[in-house]
Amino acid sequence: MPPATDQLSATFAALADPTRRAILARLADGEATVTELAAPFPMTVQAVSQHLRVLERAGLVERGRSAQLRPSRLRGAPLRDATEWLERYRGFWEQSFDALERRLDG
Repeated sequence: MPPATDQLSATFAALADPTRRAILARLADGEATVTELAAPFPMTVQAVSQHLRVLERAGLVERGRSAQLRPSRLRGAPLRDATEWLERYRGFWEQSFDALERRLDG
C-alpha cells in the first residue's frame, strides 16, 4: 500500500471537502483572491484561507503575488493524475451499470 503522503492521496484528501471542490470550480473560471473566493461561503475569509492552504499543499492551487494581492490559480496536473487513476476503473463501472441495466430490463 502506498504511503498516505503520496500525491494521489493528497489530491483525493483535498477533494473530499465540498467547500474545497467549490473553490476549485470557481478557480476553473480564472484566478481569484481569497476575499473573492470567500464571498459565496457562509464562513470567514480565514476559514477559506485554510481551505486554500490544504489545496495548495495538495498541489491543486498555487498562489501568486500581484502588488498587495495574492491571487490563487488552479493547477491541473494533480487533477489529471487523479483522472488517469480513476480511468483505470471505467471498464469495471461500465460493466456494472450494463449488468444492472440488463437485470432491470429482464
